Amino acid sequence: MPKTVTSPLQKKLAAMLVEQRKKAGLRQVDLAQKMGVYQSWVTHMESGQRRIDVVELIELGKAIGFDAADMVRRLSRR
Repeated sequence: MPKTVTSPLQKKLAAMLVEQRKKAGLRQVDLAQKMGVYQSWVTHMESGQRRIDVVELIELGKAIGFDAADMVRRLSRR
């Protein structure tokens, strides 16, 4: 199993997060403000330049409005 940020599963997760953010009508800067991080953090996460850990996924779910556990289930089926 590759441990890089470019693993296929990591790329799928990033794409799903972008989709959820856009579906919620949020810009990267809006999400960054809600999470208390810099926009560059969101950019790096969405572009696959940084890995997303479980705690961050939960926080992203709260900020964007999706269930992190459901996203993991959907990701594991892909």
